[in-house]
Amino acid sequence: MNNKNTISVDPLVSETAAYVHTAITLDEDTLAVAWLALFDALGCAMASTRVQECMALVSPVFPEMVVNPGVHIVGTNYYVDPLTAAFGTGCLIRWLDFSDTWVALETGHPSDHIGTILAAAEFESRRRCVGRFEPYTLEDVLHAMIKAYEIQGVLGLTNSISGAGFDHAAFVRVPSAAVATKLLGGGYDEICSAVSHAWCDGHPLRIYRQAPNTGPRKSWAGPDASARGMQLALRALAGMPPCGTVLTDPRWGMEAVQFGGRSFAFSRPLESYVMKNLLFKAAYPGVVHAQTALEAAIQLHPLVIDRLDDIKRINIWTYETAIRITSKAGALNNPADRDHCLQYMVAVGLLKGDLREEDFSDIASRDAHIDFLRAKMVVQEDPRFTAGFLDPSIRSIANGLQITYLDGTATARINIEQPVGHARRRAEGMPHLERKLQRNLNLCIPSYQADRVMSIFGDRERYLRMNVIDFVKLFVL
Repeated sequence: MNNKNTISVDPLVSETAAYVHTAITLDEDTLAVAWLALFDALGCAMASTRVQECMALVSPVFPEMVVNPGVHIVGTNYYVDPLTAAFGTGCLIRWLDFSDTWVALETGHPSDHIGTILAAAEFESRRRCVGRFEPYTLEDVLHAMIKAYEIQGVLGLTNSISGAGFDHAAFVRVPSAAVATKLLGGGYDEICSAVSHAWCDGHPLRIYRQAPNTGPRKSWAGPDASARGMQLALRALAGMPPCGTVLTDPRWGMEAVQFGGRSFAFSRPLESYVMKNLLFKAAYPGVVHAQTALEAAIQLHPLVIDRLDDIKRINIWTYETAIRITSKAGALNNPADRDHCLQYMVAVGLLKGDLREEDFSDIASRDAHIDFLRAKMVVQEDPRFTAGFLDPSIRSIANGLQITYLDGTATARINIEQPVGHARRRAEGMPHLERKLQRNLNLCIPSYQADRVMSIFGDRERYLRMNVIDFVKLFVL
């Protein structure tokens, strides 16, 4: 950078940059979870290729352009510039709301970073190969993922950006900018520049995640922020100086302008805490806050399916965040609205004993039984569940469900603390994750290609050094 070592930056920016710039030693358990996260995300991406609305969004704006070196959008045959690839792959991962989740004060979806990480890694690897240098490996990709996940997740532990009306995508842009800069060859100073400009950007309003405005943008907001992170990385690498006091300037800084002077800080050292405690949607799509309620509804399905007309009331006990984000009455206008509705997911679980991506479609929503059951639901806070959700040592996602009949009898109340993809149910979730990946692959690619992916998935130690160019080709149509 032209101004190297001449501009100091805010502590949060320098801490982020130092963490990303410095190599860290990771234990096998952390690498194993990151491996799961990578394959789970790409499986979700493959499944999203069946959604016309998503594919229309990720298609190249100028398909006739030739890019050299270009990179792939996974699940397609598009060979494009890295910014387009970052956004496209990210959208495919996120679209069906089946990707991984981080539950905190500011909940988010850390796999939003993977589109940018893969695009940056493939792009730089192709440049390296021209110069006869070694390309990045899957181990390099996992390290970048762990660091991006960690920055977003630790930021979210004690800092709420949605509390001021902004979307958590702001916490996506910052780590993506940091790790993209590193992957593209930047050092500490360049990372500081990219991160400071990521904070400098205007932060998107959360309105597109909340009824009555819930819509498709909630599925591309994170990838959009992540791709913006790569764009800022490229500008930093071109010599752009940092905004040194972007957070702390007493008049113009983000903390003063948008957060009433409240300061942002990391509440714990940046290590690998987030990846170790990552939550997978191992069995069912839809908002994480409703996952345990859905699981309870599926357990009750055989008891109620022949007695639907006898139901008087459906009690749902949950926590404050789940009520604020997912409890909805009235019309649900689109799949994005439905997959963030607690009552809708419970209704489908009671009716079908299952829930799949297609259950959020316009056609599926026309089943009159869904609204019939929604009308009988009473949602209330259980203070114990709220406390467990906010406690970092527990981080429960608890819901309780009970059915009362017209004759006064009732089912037992079913309380489920953690969904099957939670860190505390990791071993139980593994078979679900494997079946999910296999199913998602089988939807989109030939069996021989799916079998190849599954064989690599099942042998991490052997394929950890696989180069990223060859790996991405496995997911190209």
